[in-house]
Amino acid sequence: MTKREIASRYRGSLIGGAWSFIYPLLMLAIYTFVFSVVFKSRWGGDQNESKTEFAIILFAGMIVYNIFSEVVNRAPNLIITNANFVKKVVFPLEILPWVDLGASLFHAAASLLVLLGVQLLFKATLPWTVLLLPLVILPLIMFSIGLAWFLASIGVFVRDIGQITSVITTILMFLSALFYPITALPPEYQSWLRFNPLVSIISQSRKVLVFALYPDWNEWTILFCISLLVAYSGFWWFQKVRKGFADVI
Repeated sequence: MTKREIASRYRGSLIGGAWSFIYPLLMLAIYTFVFSVVFKSRWGGDQNESKTEFAIILFAGMIVYNIFSEVVNRAPNLIITNANFVKKVVFPLEILPWVDLGASLFHAAASLLVLLGVQLLFKATLPWTVLLLPLVILPLIMFSIGLAWFLASIGVFVRDIGQITSVITTILMFLSALFYPITALPPEYQSWLRFNPLVSIISQSRKVLVFALYPDWNEWTILFCISLLVAYSGFWWFQKVRKGFADVI
């Protein structure tokens, strides 16, 4: 089903799945031009930072954030758009969010290959800590799937939840330290932003992808426990209300 979901996004296009690599490459080029040439942004205030450095750091964060936003934004309409699975057949509806998550991870992997290729081109080296990325984003996967189960079930009964979710994810994009380091904020704002788990996950991902640093394992452990709780709660809620799906749809 994940394979079919990925193929359906490129069905009818001339170059098909090649867009999985072309799109992130174009976005990386746009980020480099806008933030490094137009805005002359520097991540750490270092004037010796190359023009591509800021774009690479920004793009690394966007890869991680897009996994979350894509899964969460699609979740409210999952059951509604697959009504035939609800009414006509005995089907494990709880796997539907995993299908979207699998497609999102596929596109993230394509973007990651582009990012690593650009790093290798401009830096002539890659940090070995890249191998830790799957472990680093594991809390994000569990956190996203838990929210997806919850939103997918709520979306059946409250159709406005899709619009609300898209607004919230847009707000979170600016509150997740994507376009700036969290250290650029005053200390009182930093403490508030750290309540957003995406801030920590994005920061840890940049450490292993760009800065060749180990993640903070204590912070990772806390995030993993929170994400497990969110995943379990979302699954429990989904199973509790799924009996009413057929009546509403």
